[in-house]
Amino acid sequence: MREINMDLFYEEMLKVVDVLEGKEMDNIRKASEVCAETIAQNGVVHVFGSGHSVGFGMELAGRPGSLVPFHTIVTSDFVLHGKVSLEEFKDPDNIFERRADIADRLYDLYDIRPQDSFIIISNSGINGVVIDFAIKAKQEGHKVIVVTSWQHTSAEASRHPSGKKLYEMGDVVIDNCGPQGDALIETGKIEKICSISSITGAFIAQSITTETCRLLSERGVELPLLLSEDSEENRKHNAELRQKYAGRI
Repeated sequence: MREINMDLFYEEMLKVVDVLEGKEMDNIRKASEVCAETIAQNGVVHVFGSGHSVGFGMELAGRPGSLVPFHTIVTSDFVLHGKVSLEEFKDPDNIFERRADIADRLYDLYDIRPQDSFIIISNSGINGVVIDFAIKAKQEGHKVIVVTSWQHTSAEASRHPSGKKLYEMGDVVIDNCGPQGDALIETGKIEKICSISSITGAFIAQSITTETCRLLSERGVELPLLLSEDSEENRKHNAELRQKYAGRI
């Protein structure tokens, strides 16, 4: 076995990204078409991932170069909106992201409109809350983009009462091409190290941003991009965009 060091991680990481680029770009384009159509119709793309998958939404929203009508949903909003106590949210015997009875309440926290769409992310694609939320979005008539690990989701049973997995709810499904369990590098022992889904997730998220901007530009739609706030003009631009989507992002 090769020595475990950052050079090994770099090589193994590039292999996964190369597989992703070769296998999933058509699905990323399809997802971008959904996002572009949503934004062209003055809609919002709601991005939801539980656990470490919240990082996908952080890639898409609220930073210079991002599209303003991407809205990050996180389960901790239940606490911020006073719907559950912090103690209930952090209950180790009833892990919040595995619950399957909260989607309606989570959906109702936000101003979600008919033209809106969803990106729902879960490496395993088997936990209750993401599946429940995807089912709710489909019931309400929204397009759903799913980002998951096919290796992981195909190897484990669903934790949702329906027995369904997240990918079954997707109008578009993007495989992040990570391994079961997410950790990438074998150590020669039982453990593996170096989770990869955050890196492939960032690649997918920024690819969606790029392709969505291209599609909107082709349609003659002004790009609702957040600018760096290093000038009064840029700050005014950002404030006007945030006001346009006030209460929705």
